[in-house]
Amino acid sequence: MKPRIKVLTLGVGDLERSLAFYRDGMGLSTDGIVGQQFEDGAVVFFRMNGDLILALYPATSLAKDAKITPPQARLGAVSIGHVVGSKEEVDAIVRQAEQAGAAVTDPPHDRFWGGYSGYFHDPDGHLWEVAWNPQWSVED
Repeated sequence: MKPRIKVLTLGVGDLERSLAFYRDGMGLSTDGIVGQQFEDGAVVFFRMNGDLILALYPATSLAKDAKITPPQARLGAVSIGHVVGSKEEVDAIVRQAEQAGAAVTDPPHDRFWGGYSGYFHDPDGHLWEVAWNPQWSVED
């Protein structure tokens, strides 16, 4: 398999609430909810860095599409890493997430691996790590 991950889809319980968190609270740009004219088609897309897309899709619609039982918990099995250019950016983004309604699970601090990071859950329990690593470059 060639590395071609382009879309990261998060199953959410309340599409409007998640849209508000990511668009209004975190400042991500989107055209809003699209596909509402189709049964189980409502989805939100955010263009991220490069050509990566973050999608929000109702968990029940995602489960129906994948032909699985909707999972009850989305906590901690995977974390989404957001890399920034400084410790100050880590602090600012974790603070912004908390103000937008996220639950901070581990406030930013120095890590054993030489970097600095903090963790939060979005309103649906998806785990995010905001990290700075002195050995990684960050392109805007």
